[in-house]
Amino acid sequence: MIRRGLLALALPFASPALAEELVLTSPVDCRLGETCFIQQYMDRDPGEGFSDFQCSTLSYDGHKGTDFALPTLADMHEGVDVLAAADGTVRGFRDGMPDTGWTDETRATVEGKECGNGVVLVHPGGWETQYCHLKQGTITIENGQTVRRGEVLGQIGQSGRSEFPHLHLSVRQGGTPVDPFDPDGTVSCDAPGDSTLWAATPAYQPGGLIEVGMTDTVPEYVDVKAGVAAKASLPRTAPAIVLFGMSFGTQAGDIVKLDIVGPDGPFLTQEHEMERRRARAFRAVGKKLSRRDAWPAGDYEGTVTLLRDGVAISEMRTVITVE
Repeated sequence: MIRRGLLALALPFASPALAEELVLTSPVDCRLGETCFIQQYMDRDPGEGFSDFQCSTLSYDGHKGTDFALPTLADMHEGVDVLAAADGTVRGFRDGMPDTGWTDETRATVEGKECGNGVVLVHPGGWETQYCHLKQGTITIENGQTVRRGEVLGQIGQSGRSEFPHLHLSVRQGGTPVDPFDPDGTVSCDAPGDSTLWAATPAYQPGGLIEVGMTDTVPEYVDVKAGVAAKASLPRTAPAIVLFGMSFGTQAGDIVKLDIVGPDGPFLTQEHEMERRRARAFRAVGKKLSRRDAWPAGDYEGTVTLLRDGVAISEMRTVITVE
């Protein structure tokens, strides 16, 4: 399966706020916008609503960190390292919680341990960084240990109160949560992101596609999230040819366009309008084989595009071979 062009829209980088004492580097060993992405930012709305530092909706009420997410559980199982974002000392950690995530069945066992497997580092000037939802059995440090920025702490998992595999990074100063994308707290919708704790601020991605694939039936969402729904090839007698795409951060009115081009040219095109905001969602389109026919042999290329206000903000492609 080809997975390219994960996210297409980004805003310019900002420079580190010189007055800030803490400078952060990436806490994840993956390529943002390609093999991982930021799904949710810190909630900047002081009331019952929510807003990220760009005055948009990539957050939820009361969220106190930044979520660096993986597309699927298969990516988690392959292993993606969590890194110390700055030099520090280990104040505490927890390991041993399973990567079962947050469900009605796990609610009782997760209560009071919502961070799951995690690590807390302390830094000069009263700063702390906390790393949550690490994979069971991967934490590599000990209490009191001094670590350097970029040192491996563990791997991204889905332990604790987590509905998808990700690292939740919290930053605190004197015990107070700080948004590393706007540490001076002067964010405004007219000029967002005028300060930063990042040595190189990750580009803002306003939503996008994170997984596409093709198969012979509309897949179950659980299989899409697990990363096991796509097939590499199909027989000419396959019951259907189906293209699917999973997205994050969609808003009401967004359009998911799915196109399939076969060896004989255009095969199928369909558009789906999102009815409401979704943290993650998937859409699929396909064509059934008639009783007397066989599919033309060759490559079928699927393209999934996410459009917002008529502008493509993300696009991914995939290919399946019919033989």
